[in-house]
Amino acid sequence: MTNNTIFDDVFRTMVEKMTYLVVPLINEVFHTSYPEDVKIVHLRNEHQMEDGELITDARLLIGDKVYHIECQSVDDTTMSIRMFEYDLAIALENRRKVGRRFFVEFPRSCVIYLRTTRNTPDVEEVELLFPDGQVCVYRVPTVKLERYTKDSIFEKNLLLLLPFYVMRYEDAAHTIGEDSEKLQGLLKEYEDIRINLEKELSTAGRSELYTDLNKLIIRISNYIFREEEKVRKGVDEVMGGKVLQLESERLREEGMAIGKAEGKAEGEARLSALINRLILEGRSDEIQKVVTDVNRRQELYSEYKL
Repeated sequence: MTNNTIFDDVFRTMVEKMTYLVVPLINEVFHTSYPEDVKIVHLRNEHQMEDGELITDARLLIGDKVYHIECQSVDDTTMSIRMFEYDLAIALENRRKVGRRFFVEFPRSCVIYLRTTRNTPDVEEVELLFPDGQVCVYRVPTVKLERYTKDSIFEKNLLLLLPFYVMRYEDAAHTIGEDSEKLQGLLKEYEDIRINLEKELSTAGRSELYTDLNKLIIRISNYIFREEEKVRKGVDEVMGGKVLQLESERLREEGMAIGKAEGKAEGEARLSALINRLILEGRSDEIQKVVTDVNRRQELYSEYKL
């Protein structure tokens, strides 16, 4: 992951590998009421145009509705026309024909702005003037990260925004690094985030998601505080580790291998559950031994009744 694309990469990782996190965001923006387990189909993000290829951040199908989401790290005064171009390409690709009449339906789209200026609009707009005098305004709502507190993120279940929450402290990074009181305030806030995230996901039986989101939060924090070692290490310790690889993927791979070695179909699930419990309880230093020492693994299976 390069610094230039870190925000896009983290966003696309969540969309691709934790897709159900998008559902509360869609409900928030479009006033829908999809359940978390609604079926979501990933659609192709590449669109061939005469003058090149367009690549969208996320295009999803729920029922018969297409949703298009772009994540912007900075305000872009050309975003309205870019969204129009994207959505027109999507609409034309999915056109329907009945007799001689074509039906072209635009996707339901929004832009997430991770950074904003005083001029960042609530709605991106393009005014279309047709030859017969008709005027139509194409509108795309925006989601401004700065408007969401950590409490409102949890209240609305907008966990997709959590890795980017630290960006509100970007301009004050050096000040926080030099002021112990401000640093402690930041770490307290992230301690609250960790506790709320653990509570939210452990009770829902999603310890893997807790682990994965933790790692993505740390990725963004490490970038934002890349020149403030004290702050970076503090957030890293509070959130529980420095591993940059998605933890659940590694655990599944190791669990499958050990499960096969043990000759038990449930080996993968048991090991994954055990390691997640160790992470949740701050016992990450025991993970390596658990993976390599079958006796210690069996002891912990008994301890946790797995």
